[in-house]
Amino acid sequence: MKFAFAGIDFLGGVFEGLVASGWQPIKLFSRPCDGIYDQNEAVVALARRHRVPIQLSRIRVSDIEALSAEHGRDWALVVAGYPWLITGWPGRVRYALNIHPSPLPDGRGPYPLFRAILDSYESWGVTAHVLAEGGFDIGDILAQDVFPISAAETHETLLARCQMAATRLARGPIARDLPGLWRKAEPQGDGAYWPRVTDLDRTLDFRQPVAAILRRVRAFGSIETLARVNDNRVFVQEASGWTEGHRHVPGTVVHSYRRQLLVAARDGYVQITRWSAIPLADAGKTGR
Repeated sequence: MKFAFAGIDFLGGVFEGLVASGWQPIKLFSRPCDGIYDQNEAVVALARRHRVPIQLSRIRVSDIEALSAEHGRDWALVVAGYPWLITGWPGRVRYALNIHPSPLPDGRGPYPLFRAILDSYESWGVTAHVLAEGGFDIGDILAQDVFPISAAETHETLLARCQMAATRLARGPIARDLPGLWRKAEPQGDGAYWPRVTDLDRTLDFRQPVAAILRRVRAFGSIETLARVNDNRVFVQEASGWTEGHRHVPGTVVHSYRRQLLVAARDGYVQITRWSAIPLADAGKTGR
């Protein structure tokens, strides 16, 4: 089947999986990336290898019409990690679907992986669903890949597992029988939209138990949490800790060795092992 892919490297395995399954790419829709947290080098390289056009601006109805004029209506628009709502596709293309990194209807929204760990989910997954024009991540479900996650899950391990699950969906049920899945698609039912996280969501509160603090550190991983240490604000990438009774005020630095900082929490200690200071100029705009 012919397909256009809309997305970045985040779920670029979907693009690769469809190509490996014999699908023919006809266009890449991507977006500008900062090269730090968002990348599209891999999908752009794949598109260039197959000599298909690349567009970095938002998909408009005219873009879909142009593809249909060239290829007919019998192709698929496959979306995975694309930030803009796509409308105007019904009647112009046979199939339009989104690959979303959550077991819908749980976890609608731009990036639900953080909260999956923060809220201690025991299982997670990836969903392929019909692209709905009325909102994000609400279309009928085509297929899901659900897997258990552990109490020690980190942002990086969950991201990798979602990427692998998305590729399995692409190479498996989507590539094998999209028309059949389309006919049997099931409504999602009730669900909630999870908004983009804020700096408050990323901030460590040493008045909490050690387990809750370390879970927040794991939930954000290389995206980093924020913390106030003495009179400074820092980015925290890695920490460990233990429970132990003490009389220190939570948030107090009780010990340091080289760049390792030991901070008192409600019921023990948190050892910050990888961190960087927030520059004063950026202290009020830490949305990285």
